[in-house]
Amino acid sequence: MSAGSSLFFEDVVVGSVFLSGERIVTEEDLRVFTEVSGDRHPIHVDPDFAAASPFGQRILQGPFGIAVVLGLFGQFEALSEGSIALTDIQDWRFRAPIFVGDRLTLRMRIAGKTPSRSGTRGIVDREMTLVKGDGSVAQEGRMGLLMACRPATPTRP
Repeated sequence: MSAGSSLFFEDVVVGSVFLSGERIVTEEDLRVFTEVSGDRHPIHVDPDFAAASPFGQRILQGPFGIAVVLGLFGQFEALSEGSIALTDIQDWRFRAPIFVGDRLTLRMRIAGKTPSRSGTRGIVDREMTLVKGDGSVAQEGRMGLLMACRPATPTRP
C-alpha cells in the first residue's frame, strides 16, 4: 500500500461506512475460543444439551463476536497505519446467536471524532455491526479508536 492511501485521524470522515469481507465461523473457532475463554457451558460444548435449548444447536460464546469484529477491522488496511489502540467498547448488544457455519461481515460507520489537546492524535467513535450472512445483526455497539494524525511532511529549504 502506498503512503498516500493511508488514512489518519484528520482524513477520517464522519458518516463514512466501511464493509469487510466475509469470515466463516468454524468448529475450530468454537473449540479454540472455548479453550481461550474457559467458558465450557453446555450450550457451547454439549450438542445434546444445545439441541434441547431454544437455539437448537451449540452457540459460540458472546465475546467471540467482539473478537471477530476486531479481526475483521484489520481488513481495513487504509486505517492500519494511523490506528494506535482500541479505547473502549460501549453499548454492546448481543442480538442473535452465532453458530458454526455462520458467515459474518463487519459494517463500520464513523459516528464521530474528537481531536486530542496535543493535536497529534484523536479518538474516532465507530459504530460496529457484526452482520450474519442472512442480513440479521448478530452483535452491535460502539468502539473508540485512538488514531494518530498525519505525520508532518518535511519542508524543503
